[in-house]
Amino acid sequence: MTDTTFSRAPDGADRGANPNAAIQEAITAADLGGRAAVITGGAKGIGLSTASRLARLGMKICLADTDAGALEKARDTLVPLLASPEDLRVEVVDVSSLEEMRRLKDLAYGAFGDVALLMNNAGVESSGMKPWDGPEAWDRILSVNLMGVVHGVQAFAEAMIQQDAPSAIVNVGSKEGITTPPGNAAYSVSKAGVKVLTEQLAHELRQIDGCRVSAHLLVPGFTFTSLTARGRTEKPEEAWTPDQVAEFMLESMGRGDFYILCPDNSVSREVDELRIRWAAEDLIQNRPALSRWHPNFEGSFAKYVEDAKKP
Repeated sequence: MTDTTFSRAPDGADRGANPNAAIQEAITAADLGGRAAVITGGAKGIGLSTASRLARLGMKICLADTDAGALEKARDTLVPLLASPEDLRVEVVDVSSLEEMRRLKDLAYGAFGDVALLMNNAGVESSGMKPWDGPEAWDRILSVNLMGVVHGVQAFAEAMIQQDAPSAIVNVGSKEGITTPPGNAAYSVSKAGVKVLTEQLAHELRQIDGCRVSAHLLVPGFTFTSLTARGRTEKPEEAWTPDQVAEFMLESMGRGDFYILCPDNSVSREVDELRIRWAAEDLIQNRPALSRWHPNFEGSFAKYVEDAKKP
């Protein structure tokens, strides 16, 4: 049975509601039902949870991933949710290759004739990388996390622009690409690039007369997935589930949000906003880079957050 309950969140909902967001066209369940979604990194985690939610909305699904075994498991999950097994395509795709992404685009349009939603979700994790670490590790992170998103846009955007129907491109960023905490240089650089790319994409789409494609930057909080589990089998209390992220994303798109900044069970939107504002003030006040983690400013940051939370 098709679930059509996804629509705009109630006015004033504590989901970062912003009257400015309505400048961008909202994407609702009515816009998506019966049409196709393409999701990279779709075999697990946030990608698969989003695919499951979209399948319940009556969408056709095209999943791409590098893990063939996980794709087959995803097929078993999704087929019971779809109107027909023919409404699903799964494909092994390396997003770091533009040719592979163009092949995915041809597959999706050949099977379904229309793509209402492209979700550039594929990514790889890294930890402990320093700016001077070897080029092989940097190339791996940037080729998937950043260039994989670039390739998705390059492969799909023009065809989606030509569609006379509301459509959306969702690029998955990270809070590490906004506040850029130290200790994971390549990952932060890759996700900062995704943020800038998606902002530029949104602007360029607005310049096209009659264009009905919107861009959205999904910024998950701490989410328990195979990328973040790091050997744990039980979800930490502070983490959100991929299902929660998928639901939040769709609600935010229903409001026309560009920035989809997810909280989690530990960090509220209020705290996220304080961290983002502090990071921006580093430049404005000419403080040391990443002053939040500088020994001379750690106490000032803690007081800043504490004072902001006072009634």
